[in-house]
Amino acid sequence: MYRIFSWNVNGLRSIINKGALQKLINEQKPTILCLQETKAKQGQAEIDLPEYEELWNSATRPGYAGTAIFTKIKPLSVRNNLPTQQDFVDQFGDPLTEGRVLTAEFEKFYLVNVYTPNSKNGLGRLALRKKMWDPGFLKYLKALEKNKPVVVCGDFNAAHEEIDIARPKTNHHSAGFTDEERQGITNYIKAGFIDTFRALYPNEIRYTWWSHWGHARENNVGWRIDYFFISRLLKDNLKSAEIYENYLGSDHCPISIELEF
Repeated sequence: MYRIFSWNVNGLRSIINKGALQKLINEQKPTILCLQETKAKQGQAEIDLPEYEELWNSATRPGYAGTAIFTKIKPLSVRNNLPTQQDFVDQFGDPLTEGRVLTAEFEKFYLVNVYTPNSKNGLGRLALRKKMWDPGFLKYLKALEKNKPVVVCGDFNAAHEEIDIARPKTNHHSAGFTDEERQGITNYIKAGFIDTFRALYPNEIRYTWWSHWGHARENNVGWRIDYFFISRLLKDNLKSAEIYENYLGSDHCPISIELEF
């Protein structure tokens, strides 16, 4: 049984100092833990997890973005970023230097950990998302899938349907809930990837991210923007999909799936 967890920690050093990472690992005992928005390079955070191998893809810019994977199972191969010759640079920089994609190959599947670029409050990065990032990332996943099934998890920075956001009507033109971003999620599903939580719980209203403003978390005014998608070939291997709202320390909460082979 693979217990795979994903968590946008909004600063790995911060969440370690709060004891939140240790609490999750001690209580849930993940086989593999994928982190986004680490905001640190390897060695900058005091991590004492001898059971786990550490994989890092940190941003060139200090204290920004970044992904990491802690795994009890040694991967067959590891790849950072997207293998593309396409120019992804926009006015905010180059997302391919921001440590946003980390891929680990295991015997039964590829595991892709992603921290999708935010479209920004003024939607200044929406064009990048629509024209380049979302189609480029999906193309990468489909290329991997030619070799073996894919598990992809992380912060996709988009709520898919109205059920995935507490206030859909007032956020229709907000970053994370535009038609373009929602279509990006739809395209993953049309390409054969299963939204694991929604597949098991089609009508449950649960969230994974809350704004720091207006006591949003206390009032559960949230968004579901963190996902596990799996290749259709893994549908029968999926045993659970969970959201852990009670784990604090970040503006996101952890999510998980269990796969049995």
